Amino acid sequence: MKGAIFFSGKYGSTEQYSKWISEATGLPVFDIKDAGADPSQYDFLILGSSILYFKLTNRKWVKKNLAILTDRSKALFSVSGAGAGDKLNGWVANSLPTELLSRIEHFALSGKLDHSKVSWWVRLILQIGALFNPDPEASKDERYGFDYMDKSSIEPIVRLIEQLHTVIKSKNDG
Repeated sequence: MKGAIFFSGKYGSTEQYSKWISEATGLPVFDIKDAGADPSQYDFLILGSSILYFKLTNRKWVKKNLAILTDRSKALFSVSGAGAGDKLNGWVANSLPTELLSRIEHFALSGKLDHSKVSWWVRLILQIGALFNPDPEASKDERYGFDYMDKSSIEPIVRLIEQLHTVIKSKNDG
């Protein structure tokens, strides 16, 4: 039984987390935009997605591949500036079909925002959003950017993958 990581990202944080998970587990990594990114070739999948405009960036790909993903997907990690909680859970729930979401474990990972890498339009939206954001810390992040990436935050995902390998090995040995 073999697994893989399939990710979608815009500015590099999700790709970096995918690479860190791959280094720790040996799983191959695929950007969902790559032609060779075929989830049907794997027994289990770890899905990674950044969040832009309150939605997962992989949502259309997930819906297109739902029949393949439903029984194979074991985890989803989302990467954003929003911490774990009801707000983030709502964005994830609004992005994915319930039949998939109810079968996978969600891990919220913190990303980064570098204003030099986003378009002037996104910077403008962030500046306007900061004016109306009641959370002073989040408003500051929207205005100036942030880097909350943390390699150690992948540990729960790595443990899940190790558990999957242990279960698979015991089934094969039994």
